[in-house]
Amino acid sequence: MDKNDVILFQGDSITDWGRDHAKSVPNDTGALGTGYVILTAGHLLLKYPDLNLQIYNKGISGNKVYQLAERWDTDCLALKPNVLSIHIGVNDYWHTLTSGYTGTIETYIADYHKLLDRTKQALPGVKLVICEPFALKGVKAVDDKWYPTFDLFRKASRDIADEYNAAFVPYQAVFDKALESAPATYWNLDGVHPSIPGEALMARAWMEAVS
Repeated sequence: MDKNDVILFQGDSITDWGRDHAKSVPNDTGALGTGYVILTAGHLLLKYPDLNLQIYNKGISGNKVYQLAERWDTDCLALKPNVLSIHIGVNDYWHTLTSGYTGTIETYIADYHKLLDRTKQALPGVKLVICEPFALKGVKAVDDKWYPTFDLFRKASRDIADEYNAAFVPYQAVFDKALESAPATYWNLDGVHPSIPGEALMARAWMEAVS
C-alpha cells in the first residue's frame, strides 16, 4: 500500500453485505457494510495508520460480471482506485440454476476480460486483486449439481489473475483448509454467503494475499 491509496472493493452480495448504498464516503462503517470488507478495511487501517488510505465498498447483491460493467463508470472508474479488488463469479453460475440466467463460462471469461481491459485503459496504474469465487458443498444451496461446472469459474478467475498480473485471493483453498477445524456450516450460511468467522477468514486471506 502507498500513501493516499484509494482502495475499492467490488462484487456481489458477499461484498455488499448490508452496506448503505446512499453513503459514498470512504472509511465509513455504514458505507462499508458488515461483511468481509469492513473487517479487511479494519486490518488495513490498523496496519497502515500513516498512509491515509481511502477505502470504498461498491458491491451490489446479485451482480454478475456484466452487471458490474453496467455501473462501472460511476462505481469504479470515477473513484479512480489505486487498488481494485473484485470478487465476482458465484452468481454467474448460481443464477443459471435458480434465475434463468443463460450465461456460460465463456460468457464469464469474455465479460471479465472486457471489464478489466476497460479498467486498465482508464486506470493504467491500477493494482488489481482478483478474488476467487467459492462455494461450500452440502450447505443449503450448494449440492452436487454445482460440480464440476462451478470449478471452471474458479479456474477462470485464477487464469485471469495470472493474465493481468493481479494479486489472487484463493478463497476456495482457504475455506477447504478451514474445514479441518470446523464444519462447513460454521464457516458459511448457505454454501455461498460466509458466516461471521467466514468473513474473518476472508479478511485474513485478503490481507495475506495483498498486503
